[in-house]
Amino acid sequence: MALPVFFPYVGGEFKVTGLTYQVKCPWDNSPIATVHLAGDNELEQAIQMAQQAELPMSELAAYEKYEILMGIANGIRDRRDEFAKTLALEACKPIKLAYGEIDRAIQTFIVAAEEAKRPPAELIRIDWTPQGKGKEGLIKYFPIGIVAGIAPFNFPLNLSVHKIAPAIAAGCPIILKPARSTPLSALMLAQVVNSTILPKGALSILPTNRETGNQLVTDDRFALLSFTGSPQVGWKMKTQAGKKRVVLELGGNAGVIVTPSANIELAISKCISGAFAYAGQVCIHTQRIYVHQTVFTAFTEKFIQSAAKLKNGHPLDTDTDISSMIDEENAIRVEEWVNEAISNGAKILLGGQRQGAYFPPTVLTNTTSNMKVCYLEVFGPVVIIEPYTNFNDAVNHINQSEYGLQAGVFTNQIDEMNFAFNSLKVGGVIINDVPTFRVDHMPYGGVKNSGFGREGVKYAMIEMLEPRLLVKDSL
Repeated sequence: MALPVFFPYVGGEFKVTGLTYQVKCPWDNSPIATVHLAGDNELEQAIQMAQQAELPMSELAAYEKYEILMGIANGIRDRRDEFAKTLALEACKPIKLAYGEIDRAIQTFIVAAEEAKRPPAELIRIDWTPQGKGKEGLIKYFPIGIVAGIAPFNFPLNLSVHKIAPAIAAGCPIILKPARSTPLSALMLAQVVNSTILPKGALSILPTNRETGNQLVTDDRFALLSFTGSPQVGWKMKTQAGKKRVVLELGGNAGVIVTPSANIELAISKCISGAFAYAGQVCIHTQRIYVHQTVFTAFTEKFIQSAAKLKNGHPLDTDTDISSMIDEENAIRVEEWVNEAISNGAKILLGGQRQGAYFPPTVLTNTTSNMKVCYLEVFGPVVIIEPYTNFNDAVNHINQSEYGLQAGVFTNQIDEMNFAFNSLKVGGVIINDVPTFRVDHMPYGGVKNSGFGREGVKYAMIEMLEPRLLVKDSL
């Protein structure tokens, strides 16, 4: 049976190129599709068409943007099963999680459609000083220009959508590079977009090699670079980006605090999902759990029991809870970090034995802050659980990280909630849930090595808009 073939979407047209490669499912390395790779010529054409699309995009009425964005949402919904199966295979994401990502992508476009109706604007008084008497000011926001988007492998559809949907709502053309290992769902999205009235040139989706893709970073014709990926790559891109605006959504090392006042059963259930969903390959993966010493033993025992019940299997099996990692190379890296921790005194409570690209749910304790599983981003199904005696100390443990994306606190004491919110050095504090919690309209981003700027549709739109002031005589 012939493999399906996907083509780069160049400014409103699917292009056959001279270079192809196969996308394979990490579960068994079986080929699932052939993809035509975009090169320098396709990227140049996409840039020129995006330039031509700047004016028609800026002239779109709010209702036209709404109709385009809702049309895309409905188009994804009409092909929901096809999208979910494709995403599950390319990313080795359990199908029940793949459906969740598809539904979030639909919701992201719906949110963008609503936000397109209410772009930011402000009327300000100029007469705060004598010189301003008789004058008033109006601030409107205008599209910044062409956006370059670079998306990661772990949420290949929704994290692409978190760049595309705000760009359309803001009136900006966008060229998106999906991850080379997981481009299929993004290219399927291009098929849906192609059936709308979006101006040609406003969107290109280009699977490229690294050399061609780097032009999205360095080319001055782009006004903004939006990158989601590793800190090592992201900070290097920032140095190469020139004068363009840059938004970086980078890594995390998310921590959770479980207090004596918490609902322990709820905390365990949430932490299991946060630690092991999609094999921990999530920027806000629950990696470090600090549990008060009075409930530490009970929490840990029940946590291990629940984690041991997670079912490994093929991503299309509806019973599968955890499948293979994106590739064996990353599974080997995770194994090395776990073994390094054990050799330095950590105690393994569950898992730890790699099988090819599959790494099982793994729980460690008796760790120290200088172990890689504690201070770096594991990006795998590994969690450390440690006791604490003082809430302030637990907060300090979470802050002792080069990352600061999100943190979770399970407590029913208002003083602890307030202290955590005011003291945790992260982009978001989630009360009575894990840091892995995200809905698509909330501001999302971090501090320190987790990057800067915010996504979440309205907040991404603000990054893509430029304020302009009009001062005139008052009426």
